Amino acid sequence: MDDLITQVAQRLAAIPGLPSGTRLVRHAPVPPSATPLASFIDHTLLKPDATPEQITHLCAESVQYCFASVCVNPIYVPLCVRLLSGSPVVICTVIGFPLGATTTETKVFEATQAAANGARELDMVLAVGHLRAGRYPEVAEDIWQVVNAGHAQGALVKVIIETALLSAEQKVVACLLAARAGADFVKTSTGFAGGGASAADIALMRRVVGSDVGVKASGGIRSLADAQAMLAAGANRIGTSAGVTIIGG
Repeated sequence: MDDLITQVAQRLAAIPGLPSGTRLVRHAPVPPSATPLASFIDHTLLKPDATPEQITHLCAESVQYCFASVCVNPIYVPLCVRLLSGSPVVICTVIGFPLGATTTETKVFEATQAAANGARELDMVLAVGHLRAGRYPEVAEDIWQVVNAGHAQGALVKVIIETALLSAEQKVVACLLAARAGADFVKTSTGFAGGGASAADIALMRRVVGSDVGVKASGGIRSLADAQAMLAAGANRIGTSAGVTIIGG
């Protein structure tokens, strides 16, 4: 696998004009035993029929159990800002979700508006079709512009690579492009494309990005054993709607 990573990195380095950015923060993997499990979890509700009442309950649980963040659709960012005022829980939202097939300009607008509304973490979906077609400069530019928009307002940016749709080589490419563009995290999946997070994918992603970039496992994580496997493989954030069950609340 190291040979594959090296070969892909060399091919990408030979492509002229790939944008390069800097991360807002650096991420060293934290041993799971060093910090309460809840602080690794993005308490997530991204269903299209989610109601304000459900989001209110999500925020209350996040404060009660000290989750890292709530992850909600952009329409609910202002509500979460009101509900979580004065708490340490961060507000995370999604950009280009769930397909990643909106234009870069649309993603930048979404990111700018979401950050202005109070989101401090932005989980963007990369242009999966372009990645699979080998249109790497366009994929990189898409990520770079969203990263710049988020960072300009102090928001971290996570790049969802949609592992279930990619080959091993494409996963390596996606992670390297995201890291080069200045993304703060790479993330496995939306949960809307089938499949989900696997320990093998997390281990690969961590191997590719090293310790400077965060790795978020998301999709199908339902149990304590699932969460522990992801952390052991190298994740330092977990996106799940089953956070309360996982921590035994």
